Amino acid sequence: MTQPAAQYSLFHPAVDTWFRKTFPGPTAAQARAWPAIQAGRHVLVAAPTGSGKTLAAFLAAIDALVRRGVEGALPDETFVVYVSPLKALSNDIQRNLEAPLAGIRAELAALGLPDVDIRTLVRTGDTPQSERASMRRRPPHIVVTTPESLYVLLGSDSGRKMLSTTRTVIVDEIHALAPNKRGSHLALSLERLAALTATPPVRIGLSATQKPIEEIERFLVGTQTPAGGCTIVDTGHVRERDLALEVPPAPLEAVMSGDVWQQVYARLAELTREHRTTLVFVNTRRMAERVARHLSELIGKDVVTAHHGSLAKERRLDAEQRLKRGELRALVATASLELGIDIGDVELVCQLGTPRSIATFLQRAGRANHTVSGQPKARLFPLSRDELVECTALLDAVRRGELDRVAIPGKPLDVLAQQIVAEVAAREWTEDDLFGVFTRAYPYASLSRDEYLSVVRTVAEGFTTRRGHRAAYLHRDAVNGVLRGRRGARLTAITSGGAIPDTADYNVVLEPAGQLVGTVNEDFAIESLAGDIFQLGNTSYRILRVEAGRLRVEDAHGQPPNIPFWLGEAPGRTEELSVAVSRLREDVVARLEDATALDYLKQDLRLGNSPAEQLVEYLGAARAALGTMPTRKTIVFERFFDESGGMQLVIHSPFG
Repeated sequence: MTQPAAQYSLFHPAVDTWFRKTFPGPTAAQARAWPAIQAGRHVLVAAPTGSGKTLAAFLAAIDALVRRGVEGALPDETFVVYVSPLKALSNDIQRNLEAPLAGIRAELAALGLPDVDIRTLVRTGDTPQSERASMRRRPPHIVVTTPESLYVLLGSDSGRKMLSTTRTVIVDEIHALAPNKRGSHLALSLERLAALTATPPVRIGLSATQKPIEEIERFLVGTQTPAGGCTIVDTGHVRERDLALEVPPAPLEAVMSGDVWQQVYARLAELTREHRTTLVFVNTRRMAERVARHLSELIGKDVVTAHHGSLAKERRLDAEQRLKRGELRALVATASLELGIDIGDVELVCQLGTPRSIATFLQRAGRANHTVSGQPKARLFPLSRDELVECTALLDAVRRGELDRVAIPGKPLDVLAQQIVAEVAAREWTEDDLFGVFTRAYPYASLSRDEYLSVVRTVAEGFTTRRGHRAAYLHRDAVNGVLRGRRGARLTAITSGGAIPDTADYNVVLEPAGQLVGTVNEDFAIESLAGDIFQLGNTSYRILRVEAGRLRVEDAHGQPPNIPFWLGEAPGRTEELSVAVSRLREDVVARLEDATALDYLKQDLRLGNSPAEQLVEYLGAARAALGTMPTRKTIVFERFFDESGGMQLVIHSPFG
């Protein structure tokens, strides 16, 4: 929904004219955020996907640069730092800034005003050395980066000099960072940046709606901002959505059979043909490859591919651009496309298996019809009887407007140790001052001085191994309370920092070009032999030889492949979804006695005949076998003996 034109007359005439020509009007999020941003306040914008959050943050910052540039030449200084959780999202943002910046320059020329050349540059791990050197020589006005690259910049003299002039920090997709250690790491980096600048930068956070949103606000601004010092723009998450279950004709079992999988693939193919572009989400990389292969057999190899984190950056970008250009009918992805990477217009989202989280499902469903007025359209495919219960509960929770509660990790000390070494390696600090800086970060608000000093002692004294003394990175003057970096501390901090765990994956290198196509798990690589054929990115490769850390391969030209495996953590079910599962079990079982359970599922929860009948039959059989229904109020312990006579104990609980 757009707002009246008067809402954005705050802007410079060139910015205002460009916006009026490009958009019918500001969205609700933009209209409420812009006055607060221009007043110099911290702002958290929480709104569904496609609501114009990114432009809400950037246009006010660009307007300030335009006004300054019209009054006098813009200095070669960095004014805005944009942080996103994904390198691909950072690249998207830079591309998406080109049109408004060019359009505003054209309006300046039309008004007879001086040209304002606002320079942007991406700084991530993929940035070429030539661009990094250019950034050092002539700092861009807008730096687009990731949490890890911001940390690296804060650890170098040139990076600190560039960042010292920052006026505004924009943190995009902040909800994806706050609940994990990457977020804790970023929170400390933001406080280091604030300590580096003459005036702490204004912070703007962009988020999907979270519960409680105040927790995300505190994460964004830290502990030093007084109550009410941050404006929260929350447009809500309840909107019209086209959501439904898709259940195969054959009844679901505890495990999917091959025949039932074929029915799922057939239905996926049917839905793909009915829509111009379809985004299929799965929970594992192995399933992404498997589904892409089977779907391509039904609708064509050239119009389906896979997208996941083990594919090379170039392969992922190629898949994104092909979908955006309309060359792909379906893209099968993991969480790699969950956030706001620009992939063009997607008409339908399909989720295979339960996403295990209300927020994850809403985020993924929101990728369909990703516009201000678009209605998200998603189909949810349960893959077992238990998933049928969970997916039904998930849709019920969405219709009730429920959300997962965000939980921010409390003072992870391993992350703190990294940041202490990195900051002290960059400049000398007193223990008291550095403690004050780091406890401004919300995840470390409860950090005690004793805990802090124990970490300081650890990184200053190191530890003894059979090979001698190790990991002493700081000089600590305990008498005067002063910390200084030891030789090599800066290099160690920069090369070993971050909260993303290292993997022992093998690179897959295509010969004869020597092109990296992706990675596979170390165990899969070691178990493979020359001549084996496997699939990566919906393409078959034949192994030429296995080397240390890499597989040399050639194109197998479509020969039947094996699907690689990767090791990783399966997503756990969230507390709020577990509550919904327990509620559904109770509601259905309570209606089994008077035979109204089917009507309840079909009328109140809007299930079709087949899923409703399967769900009633499954829960009824479970209650009959166990004597009661496991809920949050009733946990059932079931004992049985296996074929060898060993006793097994099963705990039936909906706690996730």
